[in-house]
Amino acid sequence: MKLRSEMPELVGEVAWLNGQVSKADLVGEKPTLIHFWSISCHLCKEAMPEVNNFRDKYKDELNVVAVHIPRSEKDLDLDEIKVIAENHGITQPIFVDSELKLTDVFENQYVPAYYVFDKDGKLRHFQAGGSGMKMLEKRVNRVLDEVRNA
Repeated sequence: MKLRSEMPELVGEVAWLNGQVSKADLVGEKPTLIHFWSISCHLCKEAMPEVNNFRDKYKDELNVVAVHIPRSEKDLDLDEIKVIAENHGITQPIFVDSELKLTDVFENQYVPAYYVFDKDGKLRHFQAGGSGMKMLEKRVNRVLDEVRNA
């Protein structure tokens, strides 16, 4: 997905956990962080406390949505996804993308992966991998500042 691309519709899920959101819910008032993860991804689990910190620190200013993608057959077990999500404090909505439909729309090949959209739903930052959370926070703050200073 290219920078400045429009946020795609959030469709193709096999399930939503922790509530369901749509593109219409996310675009208009607040920027959005969409993060891709998998229960079999060690780096995802390591980074989750920082993602949860973003969610909590910016809860009034930033939408946060998780997208779970499978990397193996074991990753398709919805009950296991629920357990791991609970164990790692994931309370934000989780789009369960077991058929990789949303993953394909995003052209995403990585976990963890982070997509930062501005309040108008335009992609402003993408990064993959478990490190670089300071860079991610800078990019999140840049789009938050645009709203704060508007």
